[in-house]
Amino acid sequence: MSLPALVPGTELVGEFEDSGYREPPHLVCRPDGQVVRLPSLLYQVARALDGQPLERVAEQLSRETGRGFTAEHIVFLIDEKLVPLGLTTYSDGSPPPPMRKTDPFLAFRFRLAVLPQRATWFLSGLFAWLFQPVLVLAALGTFVGGEVWLWMTQDTGIALRAVLSSPADVLLVVLLAIASCVFHEMGHGAACRYGGARPGAMGCGIYLVWPAFYTDITDSYRLGRAGRIRADLGGVYFNALFVLGLLALYTSSGSPLLLVAIISVHLEMIQQLLPTLRFDGYYIVADLVGIPDLFKYIAPILKRLVLRRPQDDRLRALKRWPQIVVAVWVVFLVPVLVLQLGMMIVNLPQLLRADWRTVNLLVEKAGTAGYPALGLVSACLQIVLLTLPVAGLALALWRPARSLLRLALRRRAA
Repeated sequence: MSLPALVPGTELVGEFEDSGYREPPHLVCRPDGQVVRLPSLLYQVARALDGQPLERVAEQLSRETGRGFTAEHIVFLIDEKLVPLGLTTYSDGSPPPPMRKTDPFLAFRFRLAVLPQRATWFLSGLFAWLFQPVLVLAALGTFVGGEVWLWMTQDTGIALRAVLSSPADVLLVVLLAIASCVFHEMGHGAACRYGGARPGAMGCGIYLVWPAFYTDITDSYRLGRAGRIRADLGGVYFNALFVLGLLALYTSSGSPLLLVAIISVHLEMIQQLLPTLRFDGYYIVADLVGIPDLFKYIAPILKRLVLRRPQDDRLRALKRWPQIVVAVWVVFLVPVLVLQLGMMIVNLPQLLRADWRTVNLLVEKAGTAGYPALGLVSACLQIVLLTLPVAGLALALWRPARSLLRLALRRRAA
């Protein structure tokens, strides 16, 4: 019989710094890149599995904890706790079953890695120096000055109308928006590397129904609170740098196309800072309080605040101030989602009619454009951009609305 051991490729990271839990968990990185949080006891068991017999592991654990453990206790902890998490082999040395990544609520789906970890590490190293504090302050100061000049002196409405009437300009704006998104993700990787963590693969996928880019910065969990928030804000910071580049080109050329591209980057920044869906703003709140997944606390907090039930174990495990912040986030999130759902239901017929008229107008313009193929591509892109928000909002709000409805029905039945 073989001795139990960690699954090859498993890394014991250590204590989760600046966590919002009363008893800070310890982090273990699985071979598939997923980070698992363990209580102190299980982490000590995993750390002791270094080719030692179970009796020796029990003795070591007894010395470290001051409690009495036997080989049978270690067998139970390994087979019933660690193996289901995909961290160790069974107590008899047999391999664990294949593990599947968890599927968090409103998570990024259908990922396709484009750049491997090695390439991301190299590219993020080219931009990590931009996070030096002096450069960050200088860039943000310049960005604020550029914002004041832009919105006080430039007429964005005229530029928008001019660009929308030109299929070629629309395509160029979309390409610049895509470039800004790619640079945004590079900012996350560069911030992660600047803090001392290792960024993972970069790629693209589908978030709800929107095509999106991503950078795997799971390794930032080994950083403290400041390092994690830096990694969260790195993307928006690089969007600001992208805007500065566009502003420099705009001041020299005066092209309305660049002005509309700047507006599109601003919309991306605002979207990313929203704390509702799993955008950057959500992860900023999560890393600020030291609680990785906020969505799983919606039901316990609603039961506590609305149904006046006692705190369950998940809430009791949190420190006082993180629990308050998460409760405020839930109190803010739920009405916003309900309001958005109600507005969508009320305005959906009018919105669909307006979208249909716009689609017909775009198709007509595409056929009469000077370059029919270019006009058709531009029209298709605008139609997709027009319909995706409705589909995405419906998909994003359906699941929480269904949960709230079930909660209300159960309360009424009770």
